[in-house]
Amino acid sequence: MAIIKSANIDRIIWCIGDRNITAEDLAAEIKMHEEKLHAVLRGEADLSLTQLKKIAKFFNRGLLFFIAESEVNETELRTSGFRTLSNEYPQIDPHIKALIERVERQRRIFLDLREELREEETQTFLPPAVPHDDPKAAAEIIRKWLPLNGERTFESYRRGLESRGVLVFRSNGYIGAWQVPKESEIEGFAIYHKQFPIIFVKKQEAKTRELFTLAHELGHLVLDRAGSIDNADNIFAPKGKEREVNAFAGYLLVSDEALKEIDIHGKPATADEFEIWLKQPAQACGVSVEVVLLRLLDKKQISREEYEDYKDWKKLQTRPERSVGARNYRYREPVNVFGRPFVGTVLEALGTKQITIVKASRYLDNIKIADVHKLEKEFNAF
Repeated sequence: MAIIKSANIDRIIWCIGDRNITAEDLAAEIKMHEEKLHAVLRGEADLSLTQLKKIAKFFNRGLLFFIAESEVNETELRTSGFRTLSNEYPQIDPHIKALIERVERQRRIFLDLREELREEETQTFLPPAVPHDDPKAAAEIIRKWLPLNGERTFESYRRGLESRGVLVFRSNGYIGAWQVPKESEIEGFAIYHKQFPIIFVKKQEAKTRELFTLAHELGHLVLDRAGSIDNADNIFAPKGKEREVNAFAGYLLVSDEALKEIDIHGKPATADEFEIWLKQPAQACGVSVEVVLLRLLDKKQISREEYEDYKDWKKLQTRPERSVGARNYRYREPVNVFGRPFVGTVLEALGTKQITIVKASRYLDNIKIADVHKLEKEFNAF
């Protein structure tokens, strides 16, 4: 067994603290005896090459990171957007922090490939100026800024944002590096950058929920010029510090003109009939009934009690679990997860021989080389 005597133990200790885990947590993850790991961290034992590889994989680092002699310089290691997010949410789940690191790494790959392709004009995120204290006016300005072509779906908003220089990622429903852990309550997050900010949305069975999360995270970028990590409680919170961002999302997706089409006099007496009452206007806007109710609540056309009654009723509704099924279209998954700008840039770099097909495969979630070729052939049809 190859022994690594040059591992920088301080860097392993830094990673443990950075992920907000214990040495025991790390030992369990890499299937190593706790006593042995503690001995390594005290400098009383050495790691095998296999053990160091497992540590590197868990922390999403290369082996060289743990062999370098210098101390970790977080300023060089991470963007200011990531550091700001980490400081604001110091107790974030370590699995979500790892996911955020992967997202930031994909953005770095994207920027590096653009440079290699001599995309000299770096697209700056320049949304129009909006009033921060007037989410309705802000939403109207942003709705005109986004080229939606009349569509009201997650994909149409995603394309509109991508055309304006935002990278929109969406988690994968399959187990793997790009899945949000099932036990996590995180719905999405945003990382602010002046060039190519990031919005990440958790894949949901209901596309309408994905769309509201997308609009919510956009609200943080255009109203606050800052990032955010959001769970279900603040994604749909009608009060508190998230209220303005949620109001912005509601106004963006459901305009006053759309609300005028609702027969408010036909409002049912009980919350269990709201789904039928608002099904058509919700579908027309591409949103859930809850989003329409939030807008009606904001307009004081329903009461807080009626809204809470609906939420309580909705929680009692159960859906049968859906099977994941076979991954017959694995080659399409990179587009669903990373979006067209990222995948298109990788394929362009491959086509101009800036990168090898092995690298392209790695950048595209390690899809098979045969799937890279399939993706090349069908990319423009997506």
